Amino acid sequence: MSDVESELVRLRAERREVVLATVVSVDREPPSRPGEKILVDRSGALAGTLGCSEFDAAAKADAPHFLDAGRPGLRTYTHDLGTIEVYLEPYLASPTLIILGDTPVARELLELSRRVGFHATTEVDEAGPGAYAVHTDHDDPGLEDALERVLRAGPRFVGVVGSRRHTGHHLDELRRRGLAEEVVAAIQSPVGLDIGARTAPEIALSILAGLLAVRSGASGGWKS
Repeated sequence: MSDVESELVRLRAERREVVLATVVSVDREPPSRPGEKILVDRSGALAGTLGCSEFDAAAKADAPHFLDAGRPGLRTYTHDLGTIEVYLEPYLASPTLIILGDTPVARELLELSRRVGFHATTEVDEAGPGAYAVHTDHDDPGLEDALERVLRAGPRFVGVVGSRRHTGHHLDELRRRGLAEEVVAAIQSPVGLDIGARTAPEIALSILAGLLAVRSGASGGWKS
């Protein structure tokens, strides 16, 4: 494993956002060769080189665009001696998913969500801006306290398993605690896409499908 690849593994373990830029072709005789790599983030170079400072600077300048877009792509960089085509691949930080409730659905969701790139945890203390949270037990006496802590941290998505008939009184309590109506109204309940799920693994899969739809900006099809 190269130094660049080793650094990529380390930074991914730290949940750092980075872009890996790799030379895929050259034209004429630029100071570079296919296969050369550089690892960059929003602030600059982290490891490796594309062969010269001009190419490295171009990759650093392009990194924020690819991190914002979340999709890989090609760029052509020019030097007096020739040009190179570079493939830039963004590695985004894994979004935090807080899974609450001691239920079979929670255990299934914890395992499945990690396989598709979520940083899944049962610790409500990890709530923060942009996090996702799902409570899997609408009978949990601590549900309101946990949801209040999550909601005040500015999450991207919060869902609760169960129909509004089962969760409505919890939502009313959150309103009584001073949470804004638009914040409480945004809680998805029931949570999960309408796929006819019945068993715990199926329900977890339906919830995860909904989370993936939110993460990618797709419409999905929530249960009602």
